[in-house]
Order: sequence, then C-alpha cells, then structure tokens
Amino acid sequence: MSWDWFADPTYWTSRLVFQRMLAALYLVGFLVAVNQFRALLGEHGLTPIPRFLAARGFRQAPSIFHWHYSDRFFAAMAWVGVVVSAALLLGLADLLPVWGYMLLWAVPWVLYLSIVNVGQIWYSFGWESLLLETGFLAIFLGPAHTEPPVLTLWLLLWLLFRVEFGAGMIKMRGDPCWRNLTCLYYHHETQPMPGPLSWYFHQLPKPLHRIEVAANHATQLVVPFVLFAPQPAATVAAAIIIVTQCWLVASGNFAWLNVVTITIAVSAVDGSLVWQAPPDLATPPTWFSGVVIGVTALTVVLSYWPVRNLLGGTQLMNFSFNKYHLVNTYGAFGSVTRRRNEVIIEGAADADDPEWREYEFKGKPGDPQRRPPQIAPYHLRLDWLLWFASLSPRYGSGWLPALVGKLLSGDRTTLKLLRHNPFPDEPPALMRARLFHYRYTTRAEQKETGAWWVREPIGTVVTPCRLGSDGSAEPVR
Repeated sequence: MSWDWFADPTYWTSRLVFQRMLAALYLVGFLVAVNQFRALLGEHGLTPIPRFLAARGFRQAPSIFHWHYSDRFFAAMAWVGVVVSAALLLGLADLLPVWGYMLLWAVPWVLYLSIVNVGQIWYSFGWESLLLETGFLAIFLGPAHTEPPVLTLWLLLWLLFRVEFGAGMIKMRGDPCWRNLTCLYYHHETQPMPGPLSWYFHQLPKPLHRIEVAANHATQLVVPFVLFAPQPAATVAAAIIIVTQCWLVASGNFAWLNVVTITIAVSAVDGSLVWQAPPDLATPPTWFSGVVIGVTALTVVLSYWPVRNLLGGTQLMNFSFNKYHLVNTYGAFGSVTRRRNEVIIEGAADADDPEWREYEFKGKPGDPQRRPPQIAPYHLRLDWLLWFASLSPRYGSGWLPALVGKLLSGDRTTLKLLRHNPFPDEPPALMRARLFHYRYTTRAEQKETGAWWVREPIGTVVTPCRLGSDGSAEPVR
C-alpha cells in the first residue's frame, strides 16, 4: 500500500513556524501558572486546589494532581512545563526520532491539561481549551526531518474553522448590535482588558466602526470556508485571518486568544511560497501514519457535538464537551456591554476616622490618569475576574470575600498580584469595594487633563469590613 498521499513537504516551513509559535505560547501559559497559582489556587489561595480535589474525582477532572498535590509539587510541574516549552521553542524536539518528538510534545499538553482541570474559575476561559486542543494536534505533526502529515494539517484547518465560524455565528445569533453593525461603538471601551491603543480605536468615526464589524463578519462567516480550497486560495484566507487577528491584538488584551489563532492560521499557509523544504525529508514511519489516522477518526467522532452546537438553535460559547478539551466549540462576545463598571478595592488605616486609599491592579482600569497597559499574550487572571465581578456580584461571590480577607491580613503572596499596595508598612484596619462607572475621556478631555478615563461611584460591592478572629473579613457593625 502506497502512503504517498499521507505527507506534503510544501508545508514544512509552515509547520516549523507553527511549532515555534505554539511552544512560545505554552511557555507563556506555564509562566502565568508559576507566577499566579499560589495566590489563586494554592493551599492557602482564594480557591484552594486541595478543597477542589476533595470534591471531584479523576473522571470529573483528569489531572496528575489527583495522585499528589502540594504547592511545591505544583510549582515543580509548572517549571517542568516552562523548561520543556523552552526546549520546544529552541527546536530540540526536531533532533529526536518521531516517537521521542511525540513524547516531548505530549509533556506540556499533559501538564497544562492537569492545571486547567483543577484551575476552576481562574482557568475557565476559551483560550485554555484552544491552547490544549492545538497542543494535542501538535503531538502528531512530526519533527523537522520528516514530511508533514496531511491529515494533521487538515485537523488544524478544522480547528481554525470552528474558532472563526463559531465566533461569527455566536455574534449573528446574539446581540442585535452585531447585526446592525454598531457593536464597536461600545466594545473598545467596555472590553474586559483595554490596551494602550484601545482609547484611540474607540475614537474612530462611527462609519469606520461599522466597516470594522462588517469586515469581521466576512472574515468569520465566509473566509473560513476558503481555508479548504486549493492553494493559493487557502493561503489568502489564512492571511486574511492573520491580519484580522493582528487588528484585535492591537485593539485590546485578550491573553493569547488572538496569538494562538494566528498560530493555527500559519499552518494553512503554503510554506513553499516562503522557503523550500529540505530535499532529504524522511517519509513518516507506518506506525506513525496509523496513529495519525486513529487521531483523525477520533476527531471525526468527537466533531458531532460541536457541529450539532453550531447548527442547533441554542449555541454554547467556548465549551468543552469532554474533560480532555478535545474538539471544542468556540466563540466570544455574543453580547457586548454598553457601560463599563469597575470594582475598586480600598483600604483605611484608621477604623475610627477612615481615609480610604485605593489598591491598584496591574492591568485592569483603576487610576483614570493611567494609560491601559499592554499585557497580552500574558494573562492576568485576577484582573479579568474582577471585570466579571463588575457585571454581577455572583461572579465574585466565591472568591472576592476571600480576596478582601487576604488584603486585610497583608498576605504577601496575594499582594504580588497587585501593581500598588497603598499600605506597605502594615495592613489596613478596614477594607471596602465600590463599583464605579468608567467611560473614556473625549479627545478634548484627554488633551486638557491627560486622563484616559472619567469615573464616578455608583454603588457598593463589599461593605466596610475588618479582619475577623478566624482570618476572614467580617462586616463592621
């Protein structure tokens, strides 16, 4: 039996770039875990992993941490992820035989899956599943000395199609502002984590905002079908997606969502247009071809659920149909908020005569004079969850009181997640959290005051409280 159809050397360059970009994203993901897990998920974190594991078995949340958990062990596994990701970024997997390549690429997938499945609300974002599904497929691409397998490349196309088309469909079925092309009148101002250029995007003329939305619809609802066309049409479609994603990178901070989408799109580019493959590429071994065929068959079976979700009347957004985050459904911003609210946490040193001072976070809006920073592809998990808490108290009910208690006790691990602690010498006597309405300044206001935001208090999220005898926050009576 001839296996000539199985591999295509014209995608050698695309595979190489895809693998390096994906390794870099894995590296970012593990560094985020190293830097943030103790405060959020550690044994004394806001939502401790040991408490989560006690309530769920391996089948409910597959993870190596079911066999053993300690903060030191978690840190060790996260650092292993960092080291292996760096090795993949340097191309060390390409020096190995096919089986060694597969084992090395499987390591970050298993480790990151283990983290996501115990990460609870802090790891509930769609880009976690997208990184995992992409990383799983990378295991079956083969090292640089072999020809790229066509079936795995097609599976990456199918993944990119679901990312783009799912995002387009959730918009068309969701908020009416997507259909009347007005969503970007609000989105740049109300998105979870604005970036340094978001203010400028918001100031664009409304007709241009409508063109942005129309172009987005074309990119997400039409272009994905062209990915399956013969070359060079597929390369043109991938290039359109890449340009659109770069526009999104410039307009806001969405962790690695846009960059991983760009990474997947790179795999659709005809690499021979950029750089010719070496002439001595090896044919993948027969056993590897069989494994790839098996993975393809598995993907076809698992695709039933996301296809049904896309075609059904009620479309789920960013949902995994299995605990291994394989063949998921994607889509974001089916609805767009019209007003921006922010949770502002304040403390006072004197309980009898409180003078409230504000805590500043690394990424989310706080001080109106501070320009929103560039964070992505890094992910500030606490900052993102505070945006959700501003939408409804239920989003913060499981962790916001614990956060207030940590700040009242001056917990150093938690304070590392913040940009500025207004009580560097000793913890405050009182804490509160208020809700503020934020809007961008106009061009005239920005020129006059230098501020990027105008804000006003509109309510209370956490009433004044002090540290209780058990170490938690208790209301002042």
